[in-house]
Amino acid sequence: MKNNSASVKIENRLIGKNYTPYVIAEISGNHNGKIENAIDLITAAKEAGADAVKIQTYTPDTITIQSEREEFIIKGGLWNGYTLYDLYEKAHTPWHWHKKLFGHAKKIGITLFSSFSDETAIDFLESLDCPAYKIGSCELIDLPLIRKAALTGKPLLISTGMSTKEEVYEAIEAAEKSGCSQIILLHCTSAYPSTYKQANLNRITELQKIHNGVVGLSDHTLDSITSLVSIPLGASVIEKHIVISKNMDTVDSKFSIDIDELNVLVKDVNHAWESLGSKEFSVTDGEKGGYKFRPSIYITKNVLKGELISKDCLSIIRPGLGLKPKYYDKVIGMHAKNDIISGVPLSWDMIY
Repeated sequence: MKNNSASVKIENRLIGKNYTPYVIAEISGNHNGKIENAIDLITAAKEAGADAVKIQTYTPDTITIQSEREEFIIKGGLWNGYTLYDLYEKAHTPWHWHKKLFGHAKKIGITLFSSFSDETAIDFLESLDCPAYKIGSCELIDLPLIRKAALTGKPLLISTGMSTKEEVYEAIEAAEKSGCSQIILLHCTSAYPSTYKQANLNRITELQKIHNGVVGLSDHTLDSITSLVSIPLGASVIEKHIVISKNMDTVDSKFSIDIDELNVLVKDVNHAWESLGSKEFSVTDGEKGGYKFRPSIYITKNVLKGELISKDCLSIIRPGLGLKPKYYDKVIGMHAKNDIISGVPLSWDMIY
């Protein structure tokens, strides 16, 4: 695929390897049907230092149909026994909340954007000036939907759970041909929750080869370990589901982190990124104090002018003010230019 920009800009925030990771707090259905909970989660995300909050814009009727047929009934997992319609009825964020949620986010200074399942949601979100769009893993294969979202000119975050490499290529191509130049690919394991063994973080480096742009992680594990490990692999975006309290019984609470954990996550993500530092081999500011205690060559026995420098009068000891130890064999057999007293660091101007 063509080389997209090395960074993506959402509102005033640049995202890429040269910037601290972009942390997205996903609300999903964790509002538990109460707009007050959604507002509290947006506020908590801002206070924790997250960069953005994501919601989901769909209704049961825009994402599925009401049916008792077997293929519409979930078997196993957190939502065992639910029909798709009933699950989405419980989990969806009512559209009449959206204006208030966007307004609150703007008021407190945090980015709010959304994912969706059909084209009517894009039109609705455009009316609210949504600054970016997320293509969920299920919708990655909905190329007409991707093309519609790309035509808005907004950045697209494309989640790649359950996908083949070919499907990822097709999604990127659909977005690019419709004019989207700001694409972020998110590695995702679409299991709720996901285990460490299922995380497959090495796929992030593969996405980097496919996209050669900004990549990140949509993390459904139960803690922050995979999020932190993803950063040295190239993740510039971290998305986690958040819930007010683990004691809340919501559709997504079993694989969400709470507000205290979000606070820790944001700090740890920034520290993990900072720890990558530079590839250069040089003495850091923190090492300068210890640098002088590296060993060096010292005169440890009085030497007279013209006298031979021998092993008897030399030691390799700390501190590091003398010649480096690699010159030890070279200085043996040389002569003292002047008298040298014991206990001084050896330098080239002392010998010939």
